[in-house]
Amino acid sequence: MSLRRVPAVVVFVVLVIGFAANPTSARTNGLPDSMAAIGDSITTAANTGFFDLGGSNPEHSWSTGDDSTDIVLSHYERLLAANPNIAFNNFNDAAPGARMADAAGQARQAVTQGIEYVTFLMGGNDVCTSSRHTMTSVRDFRAQFRAAMDVLAAGRPDATVLVTSIPDIQQLWELYHTDFRAQWVWSTFRICQSMLSTSNTDADRDFVRRRNIAFNAVLRDVCAAYTQCRFDGEAVFNYSFTRSDVSPVDFFHPSRTGQMHLAEVTWAASH
Repeated sequence: MSLRRVPAVVVFVVLVIGFAANPTSARTNGLPDSMAAIGDSITTAANTGFFDLGGSNPEHSWSTGDDSTDIVLSHYERLLAANPNIAFNNFNDAAPGARMADAAGQARQAVTQGIEYVTFLMGGNDVCTSSRHTMTSVRDFRAQFRAAMDVLAAGRPDATVLVTSIPDIQQLWELYHTDFRAQWVWSTFRICQSMLSTSNTDADRDFVRRRNIAFNAVLRDVCAAYTQCRFDGEAVFNYSFTRSDVSPVDFFHPSRTGQMHLAEVTWAASH
């Protein structure tokens, strides 16, 4: 059964139970009246169109997307079904190309918006760089993530925060490394060369994946230090996506189907 066919009353009951775990963050019937997304081009739904290489389509975002005709069924739309007061209070503060170093700035923006719920998906661009040697260090990643969480904890202490794991980037290589089109796009547009360059060895890719895993461990450990924060238990990292989940434009970002599945997986792991 399509998620869009679930009766609104069922959605309402599930939402109230879920967000009651942190009732101080709620404003209407146990649900947030506003939300914001912190992240990068995944959260701005880049390349979910057909001929928009590099283009953002936030209306299709897994987090704050608001296209009622879309298949995505974002966190915002799920909340809106049960709490009309959140209408038009969905702020997408994510930015293409953002790294964890940019997260504190996005958190400050979210604080000014008075949000009560935050989704946080960041780190893909700390893994996906020009080479394995230019990835963000684990130490810096930890400090940068903690700085962003400190901003949220100080500025919006009652807001709930969902931190999602970074997707398993190596899956892209496994899906497409024999596809000439994908190889051409990755090489021409220098997409995630730390993992996706055909000049990499197996050892190079293993090194990058271990950094991917280390970053997720940082997200888990730091999140646990904040009572308002919930980690997804590596649900996103463990999700085995298929070609239908990947944009046919850049063979990297989630397609609309990918955004839909990302919304489903993260919602199931949320508050």
